[in-house]
Amino acid sequence: MSERERADKDTDIEFDFFDDEPAERTSAADVAPPARRRRIPSAGPPAGGGRGLLRLAILIGAAILLAVILVLWVDSCREGKKKAEYSDYMGSVSAIAADSEAIGRELTGLITTPGIRLADLQSGLEGLRQQQAQGVAQARELQPPGPLREQHQSFAEALEFRVSGLNGLAQALGQIEQAPNASAAGAQLASQADRLLTSDVVYEDLFVAGSKTVLQQEGITGVAVPDSNFLPAGNADLFSRRSTTLLVQRLTEGPTGGGLHGNQIVGVRVQPGTQTLSPTEENTVTASDRLAFQVLVKNSGDNQETQVNVTLTVQLSPQPITKEQVIDSINPGDTKVVTFRNINISGSFGTLVTLKVTVEPVAGEANTSNNSAQYSVIFTLG
Repeated sequence: MSERERADKDTDIEFDFFDDEPAERTSAADVAPPARRRRIPSAGPPAGGGRGLLRLAILIGAAILLAVILVLWVDSCREGKKKAEYSDYMGSVSAIAADSEAIGRELTGLITTPGIRLADLQSGLEGLRQQQAQGVAQARELQPPGPLREQHQSFAEALEFRVSGLNGLAQALGQIEQAPNASAAGAQLASQADRLLTSDVVYEDLFVAGSKTVLQQEGITGVAVPDSNFLPAGNADLFSRRSTTLLVQRLTEGPTGGGLHGNQIVGVRVQPGTQTLSPTEENTVTASDRLAFQVLVKNSGDNQETQVNVTLTVQLSPQPITKEQVIDSINPGDTKVVTFRNINISGSFGTLVTLKVTVEPVAGEANTSNNSAQYSVIFTLG
């Protein structure tokens, strides 16, 4: 047998997968029906799921709202505490500043006391200096909020200038007798008084203005920064060189020495507006809630006059209106304006009334004929 035939024989394999005819035919009835495909429900919410989600959403929303409220409450408490800190500090400053301003008023009253003796003035100044020194000590004990530390330092420095000024005035007064003349002594007093003027500038520009800026930056509202003017408004010339020289003359020459004494009424102006009352004709004055009368008083003598009383009277029926004010100090030849406000003239419209102004005579005044003036006035509604 050839090699090829042998190979063909070796690889001749029969594959009998299927018989020519099945041994047994299965009927259609015997065949089981195909399995029914089971329907899988969609992944939608279970019965009642909408209400459950709603409840969940409500709970989440309530939790968020509660968290927001809690944050706001905490912030409110923090802001309230912060505001209280600033308010407490400014309250303490206000008390000290008010005391200092009162000391300034006492100083003005002391300096302008008619007939005061040099020794009494020196003693009074020392008492005021001690009071102001206590204010400095109280200021140094305060604990300001952090952002106000620099401004607080300015507050304390303003008070220290006041102590220094009062002490300097007392020392300068003690050297009056050694001064060559009243002008030299007055110049020394004025230089010491500059510290008092400086104190008001430091207080206003560095403490008040600076504190207001800090409060704005910190978002603090409703907290006021107190004022404190050691030298009252209207008395800017009280410690000028001319005024202090005249003060020395008062202290060394007495209240009736050194020439003529006296004041006079120059005129009366109506505010608001520019109307000047005529002493010889009827004056029609328009009334308003801002009605005021400015009385012009001139020192017609040769001496500085102090504690000058000025009175305005409106002769209404049945009860006249009377108001008084005091000019602390007025130098020779100067004119001071005294303003009277809050004059209730209701019920007197269309009626001729008399308005009288008077400046009280001072010690040593000989001519008092020009110390008063009268004006006929008819009030009308504007």
